[in-house]
Amino acid sequence: MSDLRDTKVVALAGGVGGAKLADGLADLLSGNLTVIVNTADDFEHIGLSISPDIDTVTYTLAGIANPETGWGVANETWNFLAQLERLGGPVWFRLGDKDLATHILRSEELRLGRSLTRVTQDFTRALGIAAHILPMSNQPVRSFVKTEEGLMPFQEYFVGRHCNIAVSGVVLEGLQIARPTPEVSLALGDPSLGAVIFCPSNPYVSIGPIVDIPGMKDLLRTSSAPVVAVSPIIAGAAVKGPAAKMMEELGQTPTAAAVAALYRGMIDGFVIDEADGDQAEEIRNMGIAVCVAPTLMRDRNDRSKLARRCIEFAESLPRKGRS
Repeated sequence: MSDLRDTKVVALAGGVGGAKLADGLADLLSGNLTVIVNTADDFEHIGLSISPDIDTVTYTLAGIANPETGWGVANETWNFLAQLERLGGPVWFRLGDKDLATHILRSEELRLGRSLTRVTQDFTRALGIAAHILPMSNQPVRSFVKTEEGLMPFQEYFVGRHCNIAVSGVVLEGLQIARPTPEVSLALGDPSLGAVIFCPSNPYVSIGPIVDIPGMKDLLRTSSAPVVAVSPIIAGAAVKGPAAKMMEELGQTPTAAAVAALYRGMIDGFVIDEADGDQAEEIRNMGIAVCVAPTLMRDRNDRSKLARRCIEFAESLPRKGRS
């Protein structure tokens, strides 16, 4: 088994699936891992700045995430939420007492003019995380979904409505004025970078906002490292979240091959589950190398195994031209 401790990797992540693979990568790489996290899910709630994907990745890598949900903090208490409900406040977005500390402090730091990158770095240091967790941008980008009721903020659709309404499109407000942070540009431009990995996250609302930031695709194209992605779809379904449902509603068959097609031109290789091995040739015909492996992450051992497989797959790939 090869020693990967000196390998530098940049991962793009959002959601629980992305956080799980990022955790596996962190086990192998420690401080040589940088995770660029989607912030288009960020929103303001009861006066607080909430960054759901950053928090999910942070709590997971800190070893304090709720193991049952994958989000939030383990052994949480809910006194604040109970009192908020008693006073007639909105409780559709569940804020636990421990989680609340993160949002209050982040909101204060941002109000004082500190960047989201700096605030996130301070939190990761405080929680003893060796890996580097970076927001995709310091400029706010906000995800909305198109529905028959009009544009709906993503968190209202995802948490408030439990994805129970059809989606006809995704709108990213603020995208055109957002830019990759200097820290993101530096990580992707590192000449010693060994791999860039798209985690198994929703391609529309987790990975999509990251790669669609103006300038991000240029950073990926000119990176010295092979770029590989892991399919969030296994046997026609998403392990967690609305990716498969959204694909169907947006006119795509929810398959690993369909996700590969969405990433074509950005990636050199694609990791698919053994259940989807029959799609390998279709993906190779797109000019994308394929790795077939177990991708369902039931425990920490699965996370580390998949992380190792992704890195070794990336290292086996020749540098290809991406356009």
